[in-house]
Amino acid sequence: MVRVNTVEQHKQEKHPLDVIEDVYEYAEEGLTFEEIEDRAGGGEWERLKWAGMYAQKQEGYFMIRTKVPGGKLTPEQAEVIGEVTDDLAVAPEEYGGEEQNELWGDAYLDITTRQDIQKHWIRVEDVPEMWDRYDEVGLTTVQGCGDSARNVLGCPAAGISDHECFNAQPVVDAVSDYFTGNREYANLPRKFKLTITGCAHDCAQSQINDVGLVPAKKELEGEYYYGFHARVGGGLSDGPRMASELDVFIPPEDAVEFVRAVAQTFKELGDRNNRGVCRMRYLVEQMGPEKFEEAVRDRCTVDLPTGGENLTVGYQGDHVGVHDQKQDGLKYVGFNVIAGRMGGDEFAQAARAAKKYGTEDASVRLATDQNFLISHIPEENVDDLLAEPFAREYQPDPGPFSRGAVGCTGNEFCNYAIIETKKRTKRWARELDDRIDVPDDIEAIRMHMSGCSASCAQPQIADIGFRGETVKLEDENSPNDEGDNIVEGMDFGLGGSLGADNEFLDWVENAVPAHAVIPALEQLFDAYAADRRDGEAFYAWCRRVDNERLRTIMQGADAPVAGGVAHGD
Repeated sequence: MVRVNTVEQHKQEKHPLDVIEDVYEYAEEGLTFEEIEDRAGGGEWERLKWAGMYAQKQEGYFMIRTKVPGGKLTPEQAEVIGEVTDDLAVAPEEYGGEEQNELWGDAYLDITTRQDIQKHWIRVEDVPEMWDRYDEVGLTTVQGCGDSARNVLGCPAAGISDHECFNAQPVVDAVSDYFTGNREYANLPRKFKLTITGCAHDCAQSQINDVGLVPAKKELEGEYYYGFHARVGGGLSDGPRMASELDVFIPPEDAVEFVRAVAQTFKELGDRNNRGVCRMRYLVEQMGPEKFEEAVRDRCTVDLPTGGENLTVGYQGDHVGVHDQKQDGLKYVGFNVIAGRMGGDEFAQAARAAKKYGTEDASVRLATDQNFLISHIPEENVDDLLAEPFAREYQPDPGPFSRGAVGCTGNEFCNYAIIETKKRTKRWARELDDRIDVPDDIEAIRMHMSGCSASCAQPQIADIGFRGETVKLEDENSPNDEGDNIVEGMDFGLGGSLGADNEFLDWVENAVPAHAVIPALEQLFDAYAADRRDGEAFYAWCRRVDNERLRTIMQGADAPVAGGVAHGD
């Protein structure tokens, strides 16, 4: 008998997609969390993820994730998302109401690093209304979470950027449509993260996904064809791994079948016992890329040629700013949303502005750096768009720290997070822009903050990465008058990036108290400015300088950078 973990047992008790019908019943009857568990058992909290629903740590409320394949929304879809947020994702008075969050108030949404939208404070009785309004414009939350194919990433500038070899958005949509609601592939050993792009700059992050399809070309029967190369087995969290290249060329019309065959391989051979090593990257590592490719080919119903010419030339981290489209006379504008959080009313305003100032092809697009862009704006309308009320907060010319700031949900709502992240990321980014002079040729400093070790904010690929923990200080280092020596803090990493020089960062210092981080960064950037070689990026300098020296530089700050230990050690 094959042993399986507790989550697998929950999925065997009831097919996870069946939970969607249950939600309608729970809503109609107005069940409490306790009543839901009494009726369906503790495994229901796991199965609800297939409806895109996570129970918040505030009992009685859900975080709900909306899937946006490739990040592309019509203005009508974006407007509905904003309006639903404003109407239904509202903090109750018992948790502070309008004062629940001093930066964002009581009705806001989060743009995620997977081009999703997350909303908080949703009651189960309001979910059917949200789904009905979503259905009218073609949106879904199905499989926004859970052990199945998650939202399919793509280039947010697909179809409009000169950087692309071809527009892969139709392939993104086809793969997403295939897996969404597909019962055969809705129960995989673990989450299954996909990215598909025709862009040469790989902004969809193929190197850290379970499956990444990137542009390639190959000569077949005397003619050159565009298609994809495949990268498999990438991922972050514990045991981060860069994806491996397979020796395959995938015509666009065969992309759905190829990804299905990978999912079939994962479904049959993936680990369902030890939850800690269930991700597909562990299977690729165990089998080796060659054996894994052989297993995929065995399960694929089309014959795949060997690889052709790789067309990826680098990595583009964002689309912030005003950019030319490849369509004459049109621009797209990338707006900077620090940590991805903005008011629902503001997002609806952005959608209406897209309709007002854009052509009939205008769209609102979400990016993997938690920002968004509006496309198909005639050049003469750009200034009017930027004068809209929502745009004042999210201007497309931010400072480098604001431009590169990414934050996870944090302990405000997440049961796993140890520290607060969203407010801290926004405040720190703006303070660092004021306090630190970054070289003029550096547009962004990627600073990513995760509230725990789960890597939702992708700290391992950042110039500067943080993962939260509780820090115990000596009393003389306490930041407050009461002498409380248990404070929020973080592990401090430096030197990560994707692209041709991809490398995960090094965790240079552990258990840094939060109030010591900005002084430490000031020391680091002073040293960087003095020691920098011509054109050297900050992450490259951090790699060139040995970790012991980086620690010494940080400890030169007038703050207890090394004055604590992880609480409990």
